[in-house]
Amino acid sequence: MTLQGNCEQIALKDYAERAYLDYSMYVVLDRALPFIGDGLKPVQRRIIYSMSELGLDATAKPKKSARTIGDVIGKFHPHGDSACYEAMVLMAQPFSYRYPLVGGQGNFGSQDDPKSFAAMRYTESRLTPIADALLEELGHGTVDWVPNFDGTLKEPAWMPARIPHVLINGTTGIAVGMATDIPPHNLREIVNACIHLLDHPDASIAELCEHVPGPDFPTEAEIITSKSDLLNMYSTGNGSLRARAVYVREDGNIVITALPHQVSPSKIVEQLAAQMRAKKLPMIEDIRDESDHANPIRLVLIPRSSRVDADEIMPHLFATTDLEKSYRVNLNMIGLDGRPQVKNLKHILGEWLRFRTDTVTRRLQHRLEKVERRLHLLEGLRIAYLNLDEVIRIVRSEDEPKPVLMKRFGLSEEQTDYILETRLRQLARLEEMKINAESDALEEERAKINVLLNSKARLKTLIKDELREDAKKFGDARRSPLVARAAAQALDEAALVASEPTTIVLSAKGWIRAAKGHDIDAAALNYREGDGFLAAVRGRTTQQVAFIDSSGRSYSTAAHSLPSARGNGEPVSGRFSLPAGAQIDTLAIGDAASRLVLASDFGYGFVTRFEALLGNKKAGKQLINLDAKAHVLNPAMVEDSARDRIVVATSSGHLLMFSVAELPELDNGGKGNKLIEIPKARLAGGERVVGIAVVSESKGEVTLFAGQRKLILKWADLVEYGGNRATRGSLLPRGFQRVERIETTG
Repeated sequence: MTLQGNCEQIALKDYAERAYLDYSMYVVLDRALPFIGDGLKPVQRRIIYSMSELGLDATAKPKKSARTIGDVIGKFHPHGDSACYEAMVLMAQPFSYRYPLVGGQGNFGSQDDPKSFAAMRYTESRLTPIADALLEELGHGTVDWVPNFDGTLKEPAWMPARIPHVLINGTTGIAVGMATDIPPHNLREIVNACIHLLDHPDASIAELCEHVPGPDFPTEAEIITSKSDLLNMYSTGNGSLRARAVYVREDGNIVITALPHQVSPSKIVEQLAAQMRAKKLPMIEDIRDESDHANPIRLVLIPRSSRVDADEIMPHLFATTDLEKSYRVNLNMIGLDGRPQVKNLKHILGEWLRFRTDTVTRRLQHRLEKVERRLHLLEGLRIAYLNLDEVIRIVRSEDEPKPVLMKRFGLSEEQTDYILETRLRQLARLEEMKINAESDALEEERAKINVLLNSKARLKTLIKDELREDAKKFGDARRSPLVARAAAQALDEAALVASEPTTIVLSAKGWIRAAKGHDIDAAALNYREGDGFLAAVRGRTTQQVAFIDSSGRSYSTAAHSLPSARGNGEPVSGRFSLPAGAQIDTLAIGDAASRLVLASDFGYGFVTRFEALLGNKKAGKQLINLDAKAHVLNPAMVEDSARDRIVVATSSGHLLMFSVAELPELDNGGKGNKLIEIPKARLAGGERVVGIAVVSESKGEVTLFAGQRKLILKWADLVEYGGNRATRGSLLPRGFQRVERIETTG
């Protein structure tokens, strides 16, 4: 550092570091964090003090809020008027503050939109009765006074709070490198904990938590955090808690009567409506917001039927909306030493009790000084009464009676001034009797004060009595019930989808879509130019759809998530990562426990469960091992392995039926066993299996297609083609030597 003239030159690094630290300390100490003594930030303290100076107590006529804010920013808080007004509005909102310090008239916002308050020129305000617990002892020598920002006025460095406002109203704030999140608490519970700590200084946090079981928000929503988690939160000063909305059943409807703190009904309605538009709440038919002045929170959910179980659907809504909300807790505040620190419950109460003890001591000492000064004056006045003629003579005859009186009667300068300022009307005999009575009362008061100041036990009793009095005067019952519950879990996505019939259509170029219902002619749908129908399956919207590509990999997705068949759909490649050169050969739909036959056109196959086809990853899973140039055939569903028969047809007109039980069941995939014999030479010449079908004696028939011809084979006809697995089978009638595909009906 060097000095040149009147300028100081320092390195930019040092200047930036100093400036940043100065700003940080300002934000921490003078803006964001509350003081443990009165629980207020500077702007809140200045608003309350300015309102008291304007005479806006709880019994006064309210004044325009603009008047108050003008005084605050003009005298004590030289910052933006909008931020200052918002701080005052927050203290007036009963849904934001557990115990509001400001009483507002006009539009001070609503729980639906806390920031919808009117401009300060339209609203009026005054202090609430509980603000007296902050201001009542202000003029009793209990606080230090500091200059305001321009040094023309004095303001209190803190408020002489009679109750622990830092906990009962809580606060939030973001400083530089630290933050605070103190939840509100119930006044009576906090006072009981303070009294217990006064009586038992060695009490543990667990014992204090018997009196303070948890926070108490302005709403009646349940606090569902467990007792052990709350104890840990109060032991460390850090943690989180969860609040959950309260609902009742009313005429078959679900009525939400309380929301978590700082959650607006309109936001809940918006979140629920978004889920309904996305068809994720099929069990809810409608939502109505019936909130009014009589019922501040009343959201009505109308189920689709009386069979909807509220206790089943509500946990899902808790997990997916703000009907259940988590709150961070960080008990960070400025202590009596002027330093910010995260404190546990015992440290907070213990430090506040030290603050309160010091405040009461200063109040008593201040009163004692006033009593002693008054007794001193009354003693001088009594001397004057006893020597009234002499006093009158001295005053009449002496040019400077003051020093003569002081010397003649041994009076102090203060006593002498008081005697000389006494009016003649006060020299009556009756006044002398009043003086004696006042002196006796003051002597008695002085003795009581001295006893209190000289006895820690009596001082402690006084503090406890005052706490009980304030708790009785300002306290109320707990609003937020404590009900330990596990965090809500969202329902499985499939459980939220309406079970409706759907037909999944796959095009030759790999475009997929879903049509409502099962009476869909998939081949007759419109396709993109150069594209056409490949395969279709029928199922339910609650099921999964599996796709198998030409490399034998399987992919899956929810049926309800597929695009509508009103358009051309979307490409499979947009959902899954297919290997280079691979394309989707076929698809299937079913429940996880369903069983089906998977086969390749080279004549190999196996039985597997449908869940083996489900690949949650975008890259899918390897399912069926294929020979070179082989492709996967459309799967066939199996109902009873002992009774079902599999029908296999080749392109050269060979047909074979055998028992499904002859095929192995491979849940991990593989190549499988030979279904029908195709000589190598014929295989090399292009003969392939064109399709498989599963039938039984009680149901099903097979239709074979060869060009424009089709052949329907019923069970009696199929028996003639029965044989053992892996044999050549029998030739179909003339005209069906070139079979193109096989279908099952019935």
